Order: sequence, then structure tokens, then C-alpha cells
Amino acid sequence: MASPAAVENLPPPLNSSAEQPPLFDGTTKLYTCYTCPFAQRVWITRNYKGLQDKIKLVPLNLQDRPAWYKEKVYPMNKVPALEHNGKIIGESLDLVKYVDSNFEGPSLFPEDPEKKKFGKELWSYIDEFIKIVFTSFKGEGPKECGPAFDHLESALGKFEDGPFFLGQFSGVDIAYIPFVERFQIFLSEAFKYDITAGRPKLAAWIEEMNKIDAYKQTKTDPKELVEFYNKRFTAQQ
Repeated sequence: MASPAAVENLPPPLNSSAEQPPLFDGTTKLYTCYTCPFAQRVWITRNYKGLQDKIKLVPLNLQDRPAWYKEKVYPMNKVPALEHNGKIIGESLDLVKYVDSNFEGPSLFPEDPEKKKFGKELWSYIDEFIKIVFTSFKGEGPKECGPAFDHLESALGKFEDGPFFLGQFSGVDIAYIPFVERFQIFLSEAFKYDITAGRPKLAAWIEEMNKIDAYKQTKTDPKELVEFYNKRFTAQQ
């Protein structure tokens, strides 16, 4: 794998009292949040392509975010956002593709036409997948979200040249893993539901993902995640 094994010393998140880093000073910056799954996609991409020295992390505290971020950096006031070549770009899936095509490192999207086509299908399904599972947290959990994980199990059987969605590791895996990571933890804790039971390909995929340093270094703290999701979902029931 392309990512270095050395664990990065991560800068502390910036809160409302933090000064704004210089804008458009020639440094490429990824405005992120260590616990945000959307931002995690771009963080993994950066790591996998070996861009730790080329793209500087600027983590934000989203519960106490600096006013300058919305006012001067990114009016949408969301993460992730990338500062590159005198402009600010947002939206996590767009940024995975942008970083892949504008920076050095191993390509994250295959040239094979069949894999390209299937990759686009999976790419377009991701929002529906996320919505189904999040909705299930407020309802009956496993009964409602089971089919979404069955869809992933089926998709993981499409190509046999590797355990990933397109056989070999790609941007599709990066798109899904931050959410599967969180869903696995929360469904196990809140509903005693194992998303990998009866889904051997999904289990193998998660196992292989956990071997990739670029991803391992971005994983969220399970206790914090359960606490956050409990507040967000179970409190509304």
C-alpha cells in the first residue's frame, strides 16, 4: 500500500477563539474535523496518496467552530473544504476525485470500463445507503437497514481480483468506509446487531480496510461515536 506506516502528529482542533491560519499563502490546506465521516473520506485519500507533506490538515471544532471559517474561508460553513491554487473547494466526494486527479500518488479510480461503470453505480448509491441506515436508527434498526448491507454484500462479489468493491482498493471504498465504520459500531452497541453476520464478503472487506494505514490513522473513537449517536438518535425517540 502506498501510505507510510508512520503515525502523523495531528494538530489540535481550532475553536472559536483560535486565530485564522493565513489564507491563500501557497499552502494547500484541508479544513477538516477528526470525527466527521465526510471529512474522513478526504483525509483517507490524502494519506493513501502519500500527501501528508503536501496537504496540511486544519482541524476544526465543529461544536465551537471559528466564525472566520464561514466568513472568510468557506461560506457553506461545513467540512471538508480544500484550499488549493487560490480557491476553496468543498463536498467530500468531489474532493476525493479532485485530490486524486490533481495530486501525485496512486490512482484511486480504475481505467477498466466495467469497473468504471460499476464504480459510478456504487458512487450514486452511497447517499441512499447512508439515509436508509440513519433512518433505521430512529426506527427498528436492523429490520430496516439489513437490505442496505445486503446490497453491499452483493456488490462486493462483483469482481474477484480482490476483496474491495472494484476488486482492488479504490475511491469507492473510501466513500463507504467512514459510514460503515460508524454504523457497525452503533448497530452493535444500540441494537446488538452484527452487520457482518451472514455477510462474509462485508466482513472480509472491513478486515482488509483495517489493514490500510491510510485509513487506520483516521478511525474515530468508538466510545465518543456511541455517545454522539445516542444523543442524536435515541434522544429523539
